[in-house]
Amino acid sequence: MSLPEAALIGFAGLVTLFALAWLVQLRTHNAGLIDTVWSWTLGLLALWYACCGSAPLQLRVLLAVLGGVWGLRLGTHLLLRNHGKQEDGRYRRFREQWGTAANRNMFWFFQFQVLFSMLLSISFAVVAWSPREPGSLCVAAAVVVWLMSVTGEGLADWQLEQFKRDPASKGQVCRRGLWRYSRHPNYFFECLHWLVYVLLAAGNSWWWLALGSPLVMSWLLLKLSGVPLTEAQSARSRPGYAEYIRTTSMLIPWPPKKR
Repeated sequence: MSLPEAALIGFAGLVTLFALAWLVQLRTHNAGLIDTVWSWTLGLLALWYACCGSAPLQLRVLLAVLGGVWGLRLGTHLLLRNHGKQEDGRYRRFREQWGTAANRNMFWFFQFQVLFSMLLSISFAVVAWSPREPGSLCVAAAVVVWLMSVTGEGLADWQLEQFKRDPASKGQVCRRGLWRYSRHPNYFFECLHWLVYVLLAAGNSWWWLALGSPLVMSWLLLKLSGVPLTEAQSARSRPGYAEYIRTTSMLIPWPPKKR
């Protein structure tokens, strides 16, 4: 199958799945489902492109495994994290701001995620339609970066969940483990993950297109939906967060400044 055909089918599938997710949130009044659907469907795009592409089989299998496992882990973590809990404060604020237009605006907000998913999936497509495999060093580096990113993000997620479950931590700022060195270690490893496909695209003359994915993800997390919304909410609800901002690196893990 050609890349345009596969991309068109992938786009139509995302539009449909995000519309179904919107229908579910109409009943549950919890838009946090979008985070899980976004992660799972991106992993599915990696699998889809791997099946449709013309790259050497070994490279497509590697793409399917790395992209699919990443999406499955992240989406499942978000599903379990949000299950049985109130809607995330970010989405509650959207509902308050939108008022009676909340359901309509939420539909378009869900569909807006399709655009970013398709932009990020460009790196999958570059790998899946690569005419040749990258060198063994690039493949080894890609696997090492993938292991570091997925393990690091999983560890950061686990440390934060353990902190939240501790009754003594209510209203406090998490400084455990990786969170001592970065205010958003999970976001750091998420950005790192997208460099994997730049390395796997090294055998393609269009490899530079894969650079767009880590750049788009970094912009999303640092400027749009990640850091700004998360830190604004934390600053309102956690008295020590201003000091945490002053002493702790925003993204890249780094020894904290003295208090």
